[in-house]
Amino acid sequence: MNLINKSRILSLGYHFIDPKYLPKGKDEYYLRNRQNKNGIHYRNLTAFEIETLVRNRNSSDNWNHILVSDAFAPELVVNCKFFGLVRIGKLEPYYLEFHNLRCPVGLYNSTIISSDLGNNVAIDNVNYLTHYIIGNDVIIVNVNELATTDNAKFGNGVLKQGEPESRRIWLELRNENGGRSVMPFNGMLPGDAYLWSSFRDDEVMQQKFKQFTEAQFDNNRGYYGKIGDRTVIKNCAIIKDVLIGSDAYLKGANKLKNLTINSTADSKTQIGEGCELVNGIVDQGCRVFYGVKAVRFIMASHSQLKYGARLINSYLGNNSTISCCEVLNALIYPAHEQHHNNSFLCAALVMGQSNMAAGATIGSNHNSRGADGELIAGRGFWPGLCVSLKHNSKFASFNIISKGDYPAELNITLPFALVSNHVYKDELVVMPGYWFMYNMYALARNSWKYVDRDRRNEKPQLIEYDFLAPDSIQDMIQAIGLIEKYAGKDQLFNESEKSIDEIELPPGLLENSKRKVRLIRSGRSYHIFRELIAYHAADQLLLWFESEKSTSPFELIKKLPARPKLLAWINVGGQLIREDELKKFMDAIRKGRIRSWQQVHQFYQKQGENYKTDKLHHALAALLKVHGFHIQKAGKDTLLKLFKDSILTREWMVKNIESSRKRDYDNPFRKMVYENDAEMNQVVGKLEDNGFIRQEKQSLGEYRSRWQKLIKNWP
Repeated sequence: MNLINKSRILSLGYHFIDPKYLPKGKDEYYLRNRQNKNGIHYRNLTAFEIETLVRNRNSSDNWNHILVSDAFAPELVVNCKFFGLVRIGKLEPYYLEFHNLRCPVGLYNSTIISSDLGNNVAIDNVNYLTHYIIGNDVIIVNVNELATTDNAKFGNGVLKQGEPESRRIWLELRNENGGRSVMPFNGMLPGDAYLWSSFRDDEVMQQKFKQFTEAQFDNNRGYYGKIGDRTVIKNCAIIKDVLIGSDAYLKGANKLKNLTINSTADSKTQIGEGCELVNGIVDQGCRVFYGVKAVRFIMASHSQLKYGARLINSYLGNNSTISCCEVLNALIYPAHEQHHNNSFLCAALVMGQSNMAAGATIGSNHNSRGADGELIAGRGFWPGLCVSLKHNSKFASFNIISKGDYPAELNITLPFALVSNHVYKDELVVMPGYWFMYNMYALARNSWKYVDRDRRNEKPQLIEYDFLAPDSIQDMIQAIGLIEKYAGKDQLFNESEKSIDEIELPPGLLENSKRKVRLIRSGRSYHIFRELIAYHAADQLLLWFESEKSTSPFELIKKLPARPKLLAWINVGGQLIREDELKKFMDAIRKGRIRSWQQVHQFYQKQGENYKTDKLHHALAALLKVHGFHIQKAGKDTLLKLFKDSILTREWMVKNIESSRKRDYDNPFRKMVYENDAEMNQVVGKLEDNGFIRQEKQSLGEYRSRWQKLIKNWP
């Protein structure tokens, strides 16, 4: 049977903290007083004010425990029940308006227990409000329960005094078996989640991460919930153990429990109708609407959940959107898009700039002997319509997966590839470099779009959005080596690209099966990768020359390493970091030189400051590896050829951007839904008016001018 405890009514609102957990010399309000920083001077009620309150059908267990500001207006408090110590700020005869909701300032038809209320709040029909500190100009109407318990943790994976370890909240990221679990905390960055969920055999570092988290929070009981200034809460059912920032908007939520909801005047967070969020962190600028269910989760800043999305045991990176879909046990880096009601993502590390199409079933564990499979997808991962993949699988950067049920695990090490399952031939077909040959418009536009849509006010991690970067360049180098191995390097240069269109790879290399695996457009992709590696190096050199502001590039070149090392890079939460730097940093954690998450975040910032130089050195190392180009030994003519070739490559890229988009206008099956070209142009816009294409053409002109300006000053 249900255990219903009975206590005297006079104790309601008191003894919030069990006496055994009170520090010596402290009362139950010591944490409340520390949390309340509104600066309001409170006083006791006057006899006239008490008389007015009673006449307005208000009651209190002890009127001496109702404290008010000097600008308190008792006539604005009607039909309320007060228990415990309640402190009320200024109440003036105004009404507050937000989105056509107009509410008179004051307290009406509510039960208020041991809470602090700021200036000019509007609280009406709140059935149960207990142990909250509420800011100024806050609107709260039609709420069933707004409560804080003495052991509230506000979504953080910590324990309070006397709690057993079994009460701790963990996020079971990347694997359903919990083997990569992390303790969530307010302020956790994507890089933090990656580091903690990786390197699981390093017990010392894993223990350090746990210590960092616990050190951020004390284990004292008795913290109150807080609601920041100008926040609006209306028509919600249950809000329990929730910290809410300023300027948030909560409307029609069913249940919000054990959460931190960050929000600021510049980055407002909104939670809408029918949502149920439990055990999580919602960062500033987030949007959660229409029947969303989220349990054990973190939403990084400016991310969105919409239209019945389910997010469970997962981290959703900044500037991401999930609509309608189900996501379980996933670590998702920034700039992820996932829509349509039948998409499903499970037990995966998705490294950003990703897009899941309708019907994609990524990582169902139903095809394995245990729920312990994983999937790792590099930047730019794009599974197409109705793709079904099997755990374990791994994909290089910017892979697109064609529609199909893939019967075996995949390890696609070639970047920018189109992966296809040819059922009728029972073979796997991979086209490296697909994006550059057939969809340059989407590739380039996505890079621009992600930068344009990055709404982060603070950027502790420098997120890489360019499709040419150390991770994709190292994938290209690996692909070049693979193609050379199976096509023959001499043949690649002695034969036409078309004659080496297909390469058959040995079974078990890209797919865990014995069936045939073919690379197509191999010769073309090989030469594209080589050309882009040279272009990337020239582009990075141009940026460096411009930043150094010297008229003599040859003097600057002397500062560059004679033989730059081709170092490995790791995608740490969307930020690319040299593997050797990461290893040194991890060693510093083990040895106790790094003692907090704040210092971890300082490491990210330092690596971000070094990134421009590190990226340049990596580009030059790739140029040396692939083309044998020694920057220190290059004469004027050699450098001029590198730079002029880069302009030709940029021209080719811009031409492909336009031509790939033009195919949509020329395709008769796309045109057939319009009566004529004029109607099509009216609906989709004229090709010549495409803003992105015009922008790229302008950028090409600027690129030429920048080189010309640099070259004309050479001795």
